[in-house]
Amino acid sequence: MNLAAASNESLAEMSNVLIYSAMAVYTLAFLAHIAEWVLGSRSKVGRTAAALTTPAAPAVRVRAAQGGTAVLDRPQVVTRSVSGARDVPDGPGAAGGTAEGDLYGRIAVSLTTLAFLVEAAGVVTRALSVQRAPWGNMYEFSITFSTVATGVYLAFLAARKNVRWLGLPLVTTVLLDLGVATTWLYTESDQLVPALHSYWLWIHVSTAIFCGAVFYLGAVATLLYLFRDSYENKIASGGTPGAFARSVLERLPAAATLDKFAYRVNAAVFPLWTFTIIAGAIWAGDAWGRYWGWDAKEVWSFITWVAYAAYLHARATAGWKGRKAAYVALIAFACFLFNYYGVNMFVNSLHSYAGV
Repeated sequence: MNLAAASNESLAEMSNVLIYSAMAVYTLAFLAHIAEWVLGSRSKVGRTAAALTTPAAPAVRVRAAQGGTAVLDRPQVVTRSVSGARDVPDGPGAAGGTAEGDLYGRIAVSLTTLAFLVEAAGVVTRALSVQRAPWGNMYEFSITFSTVATGVYLAFLAARKNVRWLGLPLVTTVLLDLGVATTWLYTESDQLVPALHSYWLWIHVSTAIFCGAVFYLGAVATLLYLFRDSYENKIASGGTPGAFARSVLERLPAAATLDKFAYRVNAAVFPLWTFTIIAGAIWAGDAWGRYWGWDAKEVWSFITWVAYAAYLHARATAGWKGRKAAYVALIAFACFLFNYYGVNMFVNSLHSYAGV
């Protein structure tokens, strides 16, 4: 074994150690997120639930204080629902508005940041070990995907967006993703098949990974929107939600807030997904001499594009806003997942680079 090969093997081993270390830190972050939800005050959550059944407070209210001094209350922040039928305040978040819950939430975010840095180092080390882009097979795609998804979430937090409610489902999904990657999808560092030796690998696959990460965040928000919307409908109709709903759903942002977030992230990344498909077609022309060949990966990429286009159209169509559009969004993300797992592992395709 020459010196270069030994060095590459050492880098590959280091990458594996970093990925497993990231999993350990993600596990600690998961526990901290659980503690945030468990220790968050339920008294403030209860007050939030009560607000759902009362009209929204005026923007500014003047109340009398001792000594005759007028005091201006802070305006109540509400979000108009999709149908315009009700105005509902956002929940207090996983921490429940308490210092103890918030402390564990901050610890969870800090651990998530550390895990992201360690995992990113593992991805970079993997790239150095093979001296190419670190997404030539499903294992590399998976570890890069979870890194990018976490990075997008942390970027939202850095931009002071109220998305800490995404923390627990995100970290849970990342742990599942890395568990599947290291257990069933792991592939030794190796060089690419000839068709992948192109600068388009950096362009096409990197944009596909980024789009998938953002689509994932949109799918989580959409799923939570459906649960929260059902909860709000039950409250509005005079029903009594169960203990789980009172403990969890009341802390989430309003259904309209979740719906708006999902729409905005999906709409923002949709043009990039369009570019991803175009870039793939150009790469196919260079590699195989044709831009479109009805290959399974090409077909399902286009189906995913059509599904997300239908979702964006539904959002702008009367009678399809809200839950109906949300169902279309989840179908679109399911198409993306099948395009990744199903086509790579179960369909005979020119793009089947699973390596397993």
